[in-house]
Amino acid sequence: MNCCQSLFQRPAFWLAGFIAVIAVGFSGCQKSENGRTFVTIGTAPGGGAFSAVGNAMANTLDANPSDNNWEVTAQGTKGTLENIRKLDSGDIEFGMANAAVTYFATRGEGAWKKSYKVNAVATMAPNVGVFVTTEGSGIKKIADLKGKRVVVGPAGAGFEYFLKPLLAVHGVQYEDMDVISANYLESVELIGDGKADAAFMGGAIPIPAVSSLSATEDVVFVQFDEDAPQKLMEQHPFYFPVTIPAAKYSDLDEDMLGINVGNMMLITHADMDEELVYQVTKGIYENREAIADQHPAGRALAAKNIVRDTGIEFHPGSIRFFKEAGIWPEADAEQAN
Repeated sequence: MNCCQSLFQRPAFWLAGFIAVIAVGFSGCQKSENGRTFVTIGTAPGGGAFSAVGNAMANTLDANPSDNNWEVTAQGTKGTLENIRKLDSGDIEFGMANAAVTYFATRGEGAWKKSYKVNAVATMAPNVGVFVTTEGSGIKKIADLKGKRVVVGPAGAGFEYFLKPLLAVHGVQYEDMDVISANYLESVELIGDGKADAAFMGGAIPIPAVSSLSATEDVVFVQFDEDAPQKLMEQHPFYFPVTIPAAKYSDLDEDMLGINVGNMMLITHADMDEELVYQVTKGIYENREAIADQHPAGRALAAKNIVRDTGIEFHPGSIRFFKEAGIWPEADAEQAN
């Protein structure tokens, strides 16, 4: 439930809850005090791009309030799944998310027990997924992961939503591997200590944890089948092929095929206050260069990408700003009306 809904479950505050809902026009709640609005962006564990980019956006918005009397902070979380649930309960106003996980959450599919009222605010960099290993593992292609100790991301982060289909098109199931749950920083340690044979890592290129592993190990990038992206694209709208430039990693000798496993996104609750979402979207877009100065993924906030459709509806507040800025695709005009 969102923060407005929770008011009605407390009899003593029924009237106050009713007045609060009327005040925001049934469009969501955000924490405020003495006219100051407190905005929290849920991020993810350290080592990946979500944490770095979420902090960059929060810092930039907080430093550029314009006429908004707000305080914007980033809150470390377990990632997309927790952010979606925190938006639903009203604990945060915005959250970093993977488009694949969010896609299923809005439809109540997979392990989701209900459909979550979540909207996109901004589409960001492709979440480029790679499996990495070391020279001694003998792993060269995805099929070689069978029987190996493989880190598949943090427990409860929802990576299975995009990893299981990706592995399946290569003829690999979770049951074929000795699956280990750990975040990216822990993955680096597990591989370095010989306690894992390979690990999945994803995010905007370069992924910090992959670069960290390259500093101490001879990293091998596990190759995807060339036809894998097309097979995945036929199943879901959030997959597409991405070329990883060799220059991005010291252990990569030539450009390689990567797979977008769901764009990095900023999301909010569908009932969040439209004006707040409008102002946050405006602040992010107009200060995108400052965000990019803190993390390269900020460059994906460019006009053509920030409105990219990944199968998740955009919030009306974001659409209003995109239309005013002249970057909302005309083909999607029906959604804006």
